[in-house]
Amino acid sequence: MGPSDTNREQVCATLEQHLDYVFTDRALLKRALTHRSAEADHNERLEFLGDGVLNFTIAAALFEQCPDAPEGDLSRLRASLVREATLAAIAREIELGAAIVLGPGEMRNGSRRRASILADGVEALLGAIYCEAGFDAARRVILRLYTKRLANLPTAASLKDAKTQLQEWLQARARSRPEYELVQVTGADHCQHFVARCRLADSGDSVEGEGGGRRKAEQDAARRMLTKLGADS
Repeated sequence: MGPSDTNREQVCATLEQHLDYVFTDRALLKRALTHRSAEADHNERLEFLGDGVLNFTIAAALFEQCPDAPEGDLSRLRASLVREATLAAIAREIELGAAIVLGPGEMRNGSRRRASILADGVEALLGAIYCEAGFDAARRVILRLYTKRLANLPTAASLKDAKTQLQEWLQARARSRPEYELVQVTGADHCQHFVARCRLADSGDSVEGEGGGRRKAEQDAARRMLTKLGADS
């Protein structure tokens, strides 16, 4: 075993220590850590499987932990826990980036730190654990990784997007729904900038928001309207 192989085993051992799970099938572990840019035997199928196991496990945990929460709140909580940003944060906690196998081009681009690749790698690892040891083992690892996050859940209301918050605030006061209008689009096709207006028909109040897409601009306008109404506190 050469120096690079020795280092590789050390990196994988650190990762397994964080997971509290040691792979018997080292080829399966390698596949789970291999990005499609590196070789044909990559981790995308395992990622697909891990995504399903993760979603079910988190859904079941929330169902048990929040017995009075309605379906909408449970869905928002689950989405916040399995989204790319959360998975990427978990990947950094378990030092997954150092273990990922990338092709030369992705290596040069610094993709080892890219959130999407890190998130996919977590799901692939979970899929691999399911393949090797079954659902209970995968569930145990997931709950270990999510211990602090499940113990410190955000409020469901805080997870609602600005447009939903604004609409619910207005409805609670028997006011009309807000109206959104695209005001301006500038920039080249690959980097367009959008400006949208949010208007309240019953009062005439209006604000503008901006962003890299129409939806983002509308969400920004809704946030600004919430601030204007004093409804964001």
